[in-house]
Amino acid sequence: MRTDPTIPKYNIVAKFFHWISVLLLIIQIPLGFYLVDLDFSDFRIKVENIHVLVGIVIFYITLIRILFRLILPRPEDPIEGFSGQMFIARVNHFLLYLSLILVTSSGILKKLFNGESLNFLFFKLKMKTDFDKADLMYEMHVYFNYVLIGLVSLHILAALFHVFVLKDNVIKRIL
Repeated sequence: MRTDPTIPKYNIVAKFFHWISVLLLIIQIPLGFYLVDLDFSDFRIKVENIHVLVGIVIFYITLIRILFRLILPRPEDPIEGFSGQMFIARVNHFLLYLSLILVTSSGILKKLFNGESLNFLFFKLKMKTDFDKADLMYEMHVYFNYVLIGLVSLHILAALFHVFVLKDNVIKRIL
């Protein structure tokens, strides 16, 4: 463990985007599971439109987070755990970002290949209909969601491990 009592913290921008992402994923993931079981109706279309809008917002937030991660320095590593601990943390963070991009992109492409136009807040996009590609994108969307859920679970379990087992105050970096 670090010998000095201060834990290097993430800047306010990183904290803001982290917690907005958490909030949106808490809404988005259950909404997606709920959506799968709905029969086709006007209500389903409304729920799906909300799901798509939240997904596009998550896509943009993830891009912004990646940009800020590349531009702004990370706080120094807070602990000196076993030799691979920070490596595992970095790999998990990378895979979290990647899975967020893959989940949102596959969902967007599924809608576009279904012949629907999407409003990306700043512009509208429509592509040529290709139902085979739409089906493939849907399958990828489902698969990437399960990967994302696994990575988020690992991230949460690691945070809980630091709080309750190691008691090293690492969680204060993001609070």
